[in-house]
Amino acid sequence: MKAIWESIQRGYLRIIEPVADWMVRRRINPNTITTIGTLCSIAVGVIYATGHISIAGWVLGLTALFDVLDGTVARRTGRSTAFGAFYDSTLDRVADGAVLGGLTIFFARNWNHHAVPDWVAMPMVGVLMFGIIGTFLTSYTRARAEALGIDAKVGILQRPERVTLLSAPQAFFGLALDGWILILICTLLSVTAWITAVQRIVFVHRATTPRDATTGVVHATMADPAPARVGGTAPAPADAVR
Repeated sequence: MKAIWESIQRGYLRIIEPVADWMVRRRINPNTITTIGTLCSIAVGVIYATGHISIAGWVLGLTALFDVLDGTVARRTGRSTAFGAFYDSTLDRVADGAVLGGLTIFFARNWNHHAVPDWVAMPMVGVLMFGIIGTFLTSYTRARAEALGIDAKVGILQRPERVTLLSAPQAFFGLALDGWILILICTLLSVTAWITAVQRIVFVHRATTPRDATTGVVHATMADPAPARVGGTAPAPADAVR
């Protein structure tokens, strides 16, 4: 599965290469690209909330290229900065919240449009709220790990896969089968977000727990505290946290 996903990513990068070239020639600010992408995601959330599921899927899929282009343009123009990584990571959380929030509103308004079975609509509001917390937690756990000098980019579902699942199935199927495809996708995203968060917590625990070099036995001692920040700032990650 990993090889298949990497092949899809390489193909996608080749497709958007002409757009990246154009932006590099125009010296477009990467932070501007990040901002436009976030505004598009907020618009997608509004479209989801109004019940136009298929249209929202297409718009999200098409505008997801901004999420890739900002980093590509920043590297190719030599404008990668610590603030740029921070800004991109922060607005990614806004985008995630907007899209999942829009879906939450859609299910909460089912009493009005009856697009999905009534008995499953309100439980899905809870499932998506659960998913929003899990999605934010996956990002926080990696960011906090990086502050400790640990790269916790592990887990079964990270942001590129999450965006793909939020766009492609909805674009092609919309509310097919009484909305059950959408229901299953939302449930899958919520569950896997929490699984990913737990995987990262376990990864960091193993990385910070002292072990006997010969026996591998975990000693019952506290892990060393995080290294002090020099000059009041923490080292910036090479890429934005996903």
